[in-house]
This record gives sequence, C-alpha cells and structure tokens, in this order.
Amino acid sequence: MSRRSGGLDLAGRRVFVTGAAGGIGRATALRAAAEGAELLLTDLDAAGLEATAAEIRAAGGTVPYARAADVSDHAAVRAMAEEIHAEGGAADVVMNVAGISTWGTVQTLENRHWRAMVEVNLMGPIHVIESFVPAMIEAGRGGHLVNVSSAAGLLGLPWHAAYSASKFGLRGVSEVLRFDLRRHRIGVTLVCPGAVNTPLTETVEIVGVDRRSPAFRRFQAAFRRRAATPEAVAEAILDGVRRGRYLVHTSRQVRVLHFLQRVAPPLYAVVMRLLSRVAFRVLGSATAPTTAAATDPSTTGAPREAR
Repeated sequence: MSRRSGGLDLAGRRVFVTGAAGGIGRATALRAAAEGAELLLTDLDAAGLEATAAEIRAAGGTVPYARAADVSDHAAVRAMAEEIHAEGGAADVVMNVAGISTWGTVQTLENRHWRAMVEVNLMGPIHVIESFVPAMIEAGRGGHLVNVSSAAGLLGLPWHAAYSASKFGLRGVSEVLRFDLRRHRIGVTLVCPGAVNTPLTETVEIVGVDRRSPAFRRFQAAFRRRAATPEAVAEAILDGVRRGRYLVHTSRQVRVLHFLQRVAPPLYAVVMRLLSRVAFRVLGSATAPTTAAATDPSTTGAPREAR
C-alpha cells in the first residue's frame, strides 16, 4: 500500500457504492454499514440490490437510497445523483466498485468486447465521478473517492488486453484526481485486487474458450484456490479509506509483481513471458469448437453485474 494522505472515519458518513448487489460491492456495503455509514446503493441487478439493502436494514443499518441503474448510462447516473443530492445532500464517500470482465486474445476479441469493457469499467466510474464529486467539493466537508481497478490495471496479464484497457484507464484517472482533489480534502484510493472469488468467476467470458471443458474447469478451480474473499477485499478497501492510503493491494503476488515491474523490469519481463506461455497452454487447450452455438452473438457478451 502507498503512503498516506488524510484518512476518513465512515461513522455517520453518506457512502455511495456501485455494484452493491453482489461480490466486492455487496461486501463493502455491509462492512461500511456495520461501521455506522449511511448507505446509498446502486447496481444493475435490482433483485440483488434489494437483498443487500434489506440485509443492512435488518441488521439496524441505514439505507436511504437503493436504486437499480446502469453506470454506463450517463443520463441514468446523472439522474440518480440529482435525486440523491435533492433528498439528503452530497455523498461523503463515493465508491466505484461495479465492473465486468472479458478475456481473450487479439484474434478472438471483437470490437463489442473492447467497447463493453471501456463503457462499464472506465466510462461508468467517470460518469459517477462527474455526477457526484463536484457536489462533494461544493459541500466543503472533504471526503473520499474509491476506484476499484484490478491487478490488470497494474500488470500486463495474458489475455487481458480489453479488460486492461479499461482498468489502466481508471488507474490514470485516479492518479490525476489523487492530486487534483487534495486541495478539497478529498482523498483517493485506487484498489487493485488480484484474484477474488466473486460471482464474476462464474460469468466472466473468455472469448473462444469452452467453459465446459475439463481444462477450463481445472483453471477455474485453481483460480478459486488462490482467490481472496469479497469480505477480505472489502476490509482492505475500508482500511484504505480509514488510513488515507492511495494504492491498495489485496494479493501478495500482485504486490511482488508490481514491485518487480518498478525496480527490476528485466525480471518482471521474464515472469510475464512465463505467465503468457502458461496461459496459452492452459486456456488454449480449452478452445471452444467453432459451432453455431459457439459463435452465435446471443450466447456471448459480458454480463453487467457487480464485481
């Protein structure tokens, strides 16, 4: 984790969380509520979102706002922000957690895959930032912005080109706002998780790979064994906010690779070339047959749900 700026206690704070229906977003909302925060929640999954809100309320927490919305829809995010601000004023903490994931090689990724990654994972947070942060500045109370990127926003992971395009972009936005918002006493935390065992592990699309193949199932099982829980990631996020940390890692392996990237580039290159060979050997052996079912556009496309 990077050095600190100013931290923030969540008790009594208005905390806006995207992707709150499941995974990291849900776990973060529950943890924030347990610390006394007032939760403002959204997700594309209306049923899952209501379940999260109901669980928080049943435990005695406060959820004055829970409304389904697509963060890639600029007008919808603007309308949601205006409604929240009209009902209770500016948020104190804004957390961009929602995201989707599609992997693939440059030969298999289609334009729609690239666009979906950028629209949801990059433009979605930008829509939230431009709709919520100016009100935080105007309120003059300070606050905090959390952007959940990924290990793929730090490292050149194999088969992650489209996903990395969005997550490196979010990292760039965060790096600028880290300094631009400091004068307004608004801290910024960039979260770069490694493997996390969320519902996304079941729905992530790896273009051209047969998810039913034994090779893919072995890969999926190995991923889960190394993955952190959403609850562990949520605690790391809230600790980052409390301590005013900019960069939050949730994986020792990612932290080591990021260190090598900065201080020993040749060694980093050797490791990444090895990872690339492994990815092509493992995922390449699970390549889907080119049948109508495998290539029908109605059977593909990244689902838009919580991380």
